[in-house]
Amino acid sequence: MKYVNTGVVFQEIPDEVTLSINISNCPCHCLGCHSQYLWEDIGEPLNTMSLGMMLKEYGDDITCVAFMGGDGEPDKVDALAEWTKKNYPELKTAWYSGRGILSKDVQLKNFNFIKLGPYIESKGPLNKPTTNQRLYKVVKGETLKDITSKFWKK
Repeated sequence: MKYVNTGVVFQEIPDEVTLSINISNCPCHCLGCHSQYLWEDIGEPLNTMSLGMMLKEYGDDITCVAFMGGDGEPDKVDALAEWTKKNYPELKTAWYSGRGILSKDVQLKNFNFIKLGPYIESKGPLNKPTTNQRLYKVVKGETLKDITSKFWKK
């Protein structure tokens, strides 16, 4: 699994300062995708060593780590989330998946947030009430609570 870039973002996970890690080689190829460069098998290896270096660099500046993609290797995303929880218990973990359902290779206990759903241009992104995508908060490591409406302006 490889990543292309990272960034500290404020809109991906409500109420969190998030280190967003963009994972390449996305198999979903959603029509209208704003990150088509992530369809390619490019970037640097994403493993515990590279993730650890990122987390040391950002230190106290973040509250959450979001894996953006990785749908081709959900078991590896799950393993990195588990490693993060073990080594950085103060950080929350999130996964943005373009799949419609959660992979059987993912354990909810390793995540605080999971986004599911392919991007469908006519339905819009998470900040549109018409979206098909959903952001879930993981409750007690075992159930999903839909919090998508937190993105919608009231």
